[in-house]
Amino acid sequence: MSQKHTSSQQATSKQNWMLAIAVVVLAVIPLAFVRGEYGGSDDQAEKAITEIQPGYEPWFKHFFEPASGEIESLLFATQAALGAGVIGYAIGLYKGRSQSQKSDDKSPLE
Repeated sequence: MSQKHTSSQQATSKQNWMLAIAVVVLAVIPLAFVRGEYGGSDDQAEKAITEIQPGYEPWFKHFFEPASGEIESLLFATQAALGAGVIGYAIGLYKGRSQSQKSDDKSPLE
């Protein structure tokens, strides 16, 4: 029984490493092969609006303007990381609850 458990752990570990490598490759390929400027959608939208209607004035102003583009990127990355953490926590919580319910449903005689 323990050999079966060990071989399935090895297969799962190998599969996890393959998935991690695939993620890294998918992240690196666009950075290595796509040449050009990486701009935000806000800049592109502002340019498009200015072309369509040159006299357009925004109807609101930001209540906080970061000092530089680097700080703005840092805040965006922090927001994305926090959101991913909350989503990961929720998924893990529900997965743990479902596994706990499944183990509670098994009778002790099995």
